[in-house]
Amino acid sequence: MKELTVKSLLDSASSWLDATGPENDIILSSRIRLARNMAQYPFVSRSTTDDMAEILENVLSASSHCHSLATAGFADMTDMDELDRKILVERHLISPDFGSGTWPRGALIKDDEKLSIMINEEDHLRLQAIVSGLNMGTAWNTLSRVDDELSVRLKYAFSEKYGYLTACPTNAGTGMRVSVLIHLPGLVLTKDIDETLKGVTQIGLSVRGFYGEGTEVLGNLFQISNHTTLGKTEEEIIETISQVITQIIGFERRACETLLKEARTHIEDKIWRAYGILNHVRLLTSKEFMSLSSAVRLGISLGIIDNITMKSLNQLMVLVQPAHLQKLLGATMEAGERDFFRANMVREHLMKTRRKRDTKKKNED
Repeated sequence: MKELTVKSLLDSASSWLDATGPENDIILSSRIRLARNMAQYPFVSRSTTDDMAEILENVLSASSHCHSLATAGFADMTDMDELDRKILVERHLISPDFGSGTWPRGALIKDDEKLSIMINEEDHLRLQAIVSGLNMGTAWNTLSRVDDELSVRLKYAFSEKYGYLTACPTNAGTGMRVSVLIHLPGLVLTKDIDETLKGVTQIGLSVRGFYGEGTEVLGNLFQISNHTTLGKTEEEIIETISQVITQIIGFERRACETLLKEARTHIEDKIWRAYGILNHVRLLTSKEFMSLSSAVRLGISLGIIDNITMKSLNQLMVLVQPAHLQKLLGATMEAGERDFFRANMVREHLMKTRRKRDTKKKNED
């Protein structure tokens, strides 16, 4: 298994950011995770250091025989510096807790970043597939294939009564978590968001922040996922989430239509004001960028802004995060310094995007 370097990830954008999936103006990504544990070892919270080292060795040995992981690299969390671990978190490849831990653990990550496996997180294995747009079927096909391949060589902890056994009871059964990262500025602006999210939680789904459980909502981006996995098949879970998300997309589109009908000038002002600030700002925090880029994202979705593509904005959203910014500039910086260089990066990115658009239009003419 080849060693994964963060530099190799930075050389190309995560494929789930390419804005090619269905409903990509509202849905940034669809993600499916599977929790699995090996029958012969205690859960990670009860495992010894030697246990976790053996788990790592067994999973890596099994993965070397998986066709689905042929292009994957291994990131050893114990040898990786803090900044590189934070980059993996910012790219949604590992969880924040996994990145900040101290126990033996590692991650397998495919070169296109659509497939990754955390080893020794809360469970022995956390398999993840993440794709652009509302595309849970593709994510599930990818994940199911690698899960089947690994199960040939790893004996999973499984009960005929309870299904796959997991460290957290809410993950038992299928061990599946299906989530979408969804942008809902229309519902926020019409003040319908609380009622919408209340309805989501009442039917057994969870709403989380930008980086998942325990993190805050940034830029009107919400993670919506199933809460329990027991008593339903994988297909039933996917179908439930798909139906709910399709409804929410409808609510968001109607909210945007209402805003354009009743307050078009105010909405256009909000969008262009945000775009103008990003083009001229000299100091910019991560939260400010997420807030302003939400308005720009809305402008792209509504066809008001054509100076930047959704793909370009998605990529910029990751590049300006603290760890990415410092890695790209090759220096550790305090928050104030990052704010300065973040503003520079955003202005330069937007300027290059405008030049590409103008050149394209000129050639078309």
